[in-house]
This record gives sequence, structure tokens and C-alpha cells, in this order.
Amino acid sequence: MICIYIQLYGIVVITQKSTKKTTNGKKTSTLNLGDETKQQVNLPIVSIIMGSDSDLDIMREASQILNDFDVQHEIKIISAHRTPALMYDFAQNAGLRGIKVIIAGAGGSAHLPGMVASLTPLPVIGVPIRSLSSINGMDSLLSIVQMPPGVPVATMAINGAKNAGIFACSILATNSKELSLKIIQYKKQMRENVMLKNEKLNKAQ
Repeated sequence: MICIYIQLYGIVVITQKSTKKTTNGKKTSTLNLGDETKQQVNLPIVSIIMGSDSDLDIMREASQILNDFDVQHEIKIISAHRTPALMYDFAQNAGLRGIKVIIAGAGGSAHLPGMVASLTPLPVIGVPIRSLSSINGMDSLLSIVQMPPGVPVATMAINGAKNAGIFACSILATNSKELSLKIIQYKKQMRENVMLKNEKLNKAQ
């Protein structure tokens, strides 16, 4: 189920997946993160943010990975330049809302990931976006990856939202055996797919 809430400064999409009913009828996530016994379905632990809705097609790839790994998350549109107050409020309060990892996508001058990283102790994963206004995405990449000492952003490849989702899961998996096993299985499946393709190629020769 996907719930869409219209806010003053943008759109918030909270994806709700991989849930089960408890005895009192409430739904909870099955993901156990150690310090919290159960993640409530309406409390996302990963936040995906982007500067514009034009970035959504790329950033959906991160959301799909998180869905595949049963990680509750939200999607927000937050512009570092057009809504700086919203960005500040988001970064300052993300941890208080239970967010563990932030995935930030931006194109052009791409200040969003770095500015958010400067305002929160949470890990920030940056996704450079190849937008119409960017220089083939290279300006976005360099803007995000060239952070000053003390304010790191884990920068993915240009349009690398899928890897951002996987990396977010890897961070969370350090405190979740269940999620760690899912990642191991995911990589095993990738290896098996390569071997299967190799077998088909050998038979075709």
C-alpha cells in the first residue's frame, strides 16, 4: 500500500510493505534492527529525498530495492535552494523521527546531499542525477563527491539510485541479522544469474 500526503513544500510518499498483523490488529514490519524490537509500518527508517519531481524516475530505483528488502521508507521532495527552511527542518529532525539512513538525489549544482549531511549525524548517501540542466551529470557528481573533510557523503555513480538502495540496506544490516541474510541471498542470486547466462552462451556456441 502507498499513502500519498500533500505537504506545503512538497510531496511525501510513504511506502508500506512487508507487514503482518499483531494480536491487537495493528500492522508491524518484520524487520528487526536490534535496538528496536519491531519497526512500526508508519515509521520509515530510510528517507529518500530529491530536489525535484523530475528526479523521481531515477530515485524510484532506490525505493524498489528497499521494497524488495522489506525496508520501510519515505520519499520526499526537498530543494536545497527553493525550500532551504524545509531542508534544514528535515535534516535536524530526521533522526528524531526514527530515520536511520538518508538517500539524497540531486542534479545540477546538487547541493542537497552535502547540505543535509552537514546538518545531521545520520549517514547520507548521495545520488548524482543526470538532469536536463546538468553537464551530463558530471557537475552533479563532482558537487556531491568533493565534500570537505568532516562532512562525508557516500556518493554513488551518476543515476546510481539502485546501488544507493542496496548500500542503505547494507548499513542497516550491520544491526539486523535478518537483513544481512537477505543481502547475502541477493548477491548469491546475482552470481547464479551470471552463471546461468554463461551456460546459455556456451550452449549457443
